[in-house]
Amino acid sequence: MVKAVQFDEFGGPEVLEIVELPDPHPGTGQVRIAVRAAGVNASDWKKRKGLMDGDLPQTLGYEAAGVVDEVGEGVADVAVGDRVFGFSDEGAAQAELAVLSTYAPIPPSLDFSGAAALPAAIETATRSLDRLGVRSGSTLLVNGASGSVGSAAVQLAGVRGARVIGTASPANHEYLRSLGAEPVAYGPGLVGRVRALAPDGVDAALDVAGSGVLPQLIELARGAEHVVTIADFGGAQEHGVTFSSGDAGRALHVLAEIGELIESERFSLPVAQTLPLGEIATAHRLSEDGHVRGKIVLVIGPPVSEPG
Repeated sequence: MVKAVQFDEFGGPEVLEIVELPDPHPGTGQVRIAVRAAGVNASDWKKRKGLMDGDLPQTLGYEAAGVVDEVGEGVADVAVGDRVFGFSDEGAAQAELAVLSTYAPIPPSLDFSGAAALPAAIETATRSLDRLGVRSGSTLLVNGASGSVGSAAVQLAGVRGARVIGTASPANHEYLRSLGAEPVAYGPGLVGRVRALAPDGVDAALDVAGSGVLPQLIELARGAEHVVTIADFGGAQEHGVTFSSGDAGRALHVLAEIGELIESERFSLPVAQTLPLGEIATAHRLSEDGHVRGKIVLVIGPPVSEPG
């Protein structure tokens, strides 16, 4: 049995429990890891509130890093004892043991927490950049550029040779500059502030914040077809904007590609805070508050073997 996060009813962070569940085992092409760190995402608290999935009970966690301790049939690229990070398609990564369906070696310079912060942010950012056709010479506007997905999008667009303008609170402007973006404040007057930097508007816009600015992004990008949101489903339907989710195909190739960028110091993703598994409720409150720069990560110890 392993300890894992679970909830049996929808509600606030207080419904989260640490329970004991049967050991998971990997299927064909999968690996099981002793989890050392697991990422916390907005989808976690949305699931907890019943906004995404009506099934009960539910486990949580789609991304984790740890040490391989069991491999499924057909796995030849990693072995027991290897450090890997990746996705748990079962959504049960916030646990002592987790099965990863997609995985890659942890870049040598990263610890487990740094690796667990990567999968969702880099996959979401890459998928969105691919959908927008961001390439060398493009000008991209990222609304909500200082969070984990926004930070990833800024840097990955820069690697492609794009110019990036990012919205954030003034306190995060220097941080955005350090990532290679030109910062602007969000709020009323956004269109004018962006046009001061890019008089002809931008080639593409990515909405990470979901702050009701899709009409302004459409104006700046000269059409809804040049805008993607990952945070405003209702607004996307209303304004004809693409709402990007993994259902339309995931950019899983980035897991194997990110190591080279990290080791060459062309990409980094800060871990805002680490918390033990038992403080999952606190992690949800911080995530739902929405003012964290970087990623919230749960730190988890390896399971203790039962004697005899």
